[in-house]
Order: sequence, then structure tokens, then C-alpha cells
Amino acid sequence: MKTRTMAAVDLGASSGRVLLARYDGLGISLEEIHRFPNRPVTLRGHRFWNILGLWDDTLSGLRKARQVAGTLDSIGVDTWAIDYGLVDTHGFLLGQPFQYRDSRTDGVMEQVFARLPREVLYQRTGIQFLPFNTLFQLYAHELLQPGELARAHRLLLIPDLLHSWL
Repeated sequence: MKTRTMAAVDLGASSGRVLLARYDGLGISLEEIHRFPNRPVTLRGHRFWNILGLWDDTLSGLRKARQVAGTLDSIGVDTWAIDYGLVDTHGFLLGQPFQYRDSRTDGVMEQVFARLPREVLYQRTGIQFLPFNTLFQLYAHELLQPGELARAHRLLLIPDLLHSWL
């Protein structure tokens, strides 16, 4: 079997990294190629992903991976998939993506539950109720920036956003 070579981009709460994975049919080997900080940006009292900085570091890591491996068979991006970016019809961001630790979701769960009972919401989603879940972020986003969600062509979770730029 031909050895398959993949790059994995892993974005954590405080750092990101690019790993080179090789699969030879018997096992997988992993090599960390590039590590970089993930520092949220605070502006006007809100926390945002430094998405363009992360994108730049991701590209640096992927270039290093290609220098080591030659060609890559695939690339995957992993991070908490609760945060999102809103893009227009051309794929450009409508604004900086909020970070899940932003305070705009404080108290929002109860506002949502007043409109949609917990039991109904759980039956529809099956997920644990956490204030930073995407649903509560979207509700808070609409309260903070009315109409912006409607102006978006697409909502892409952070891994999907980065994949769309590759």
C-alpha cells in the first residue's frame, strides 16, 4: 500500500498546531510540524477569534508540512465547532467571528427557553445546554447586531470556514 500523507490543523483554546500524519496500511505516525498561539482579540468589550492570524499560521504550517512530505493527500481542520463566521455571496467575512467565551451569551439561554421550552429544544437537538452553544450564540448575535444573520449568504462553523479558504 502506498503511504498516505495528511495534514491536520488542530485549533485549541490557547494554541493551534499543524500535524503531519502518515498511514502506511499498518499504523499511523504523527509529527507536529508547526505550533502557534491562539489569542482571541477583545474589541468594544467582546471577544473574537483572530481568524486572519490563525489563517496565516495555518498556511505557514501547511507550507512546512509540504516541505517535509512533498504532497499531501488530504487536509483536515479541527476545532470546537460551535463558533462560526458569516460570509457573503463572494465568500468574504461579514465581520470577525465571535469567540465562544464572549459574554454576549450571558443570560441568553433563559431568553431562548422563554420562547422554546427546554424539553422541546432537547427533543429537537439532543445536546447539552451550555450558554456558548451555537443556538444561543446566534440568538445573542441577532440581539447585538439585528439583521446581520439575514444578510449572510452562509454561516460556516470555524473548521468549515477555514476549509472553504483552502
